[in-house]
Amino acid sequence: MNDSFDDESGIELPGFIALESGEGSVPVAIGWSLPDGRIKHTLIQPDESWLHDASLSFGDYAIDELSSLGASVSDVLRELETDYYGSTLYSSHPDDDAVALERLFEVVRGNPFIELSGAASLYAEREEWHLQYGELFSELGLEPGRAEHELQVMLTLHVRWLDE
Repeated sequence: MNDSFDDESGIELPGFIALESGEGSVPVAIGWSLPDGRIKHTLIQPDESWLHDASLSFGDYAIDELSSLGASVSDVLRELETDYYGSTLYSSHPDDDAVALERLFEVVRGNPFIELSGAASLYAEREEWHLQYGELFSELGLEPGRAEHELQVMLTLHVRWLDE
């Protein structure tokens, strides 16, 4: 569940989070960054209740792929809780991510232990942030909507803005 972002500055970075969802806001992947720039990312095993809901789809992933390669919802939430209990995490799409997170918490019948805020709220020039955020995907050759790519872009942009 680990990846990394190459931040040599030694600064403490904000916690960013991204969820990838299929139709019906069913979460299929999640990732978050750590203060040192490392990224944790995993596919999510579908909950049994999601498999019986015809209104849900799993996006670009096959159910077998998610079931065999994904982490269970309880394992994902346990690790997120270990890293960020009682914290605010920043998302490029906080409304969508909040719905997907709520779906995860429903599975374990738990209450959310993190708060979400828009990543642009960290910066004075929010419109410029959104513009650069969108452009950075092409610059880095990354795909919008992929949780690990969303995190890479948010981290890269944050470090760039700090350097300016």
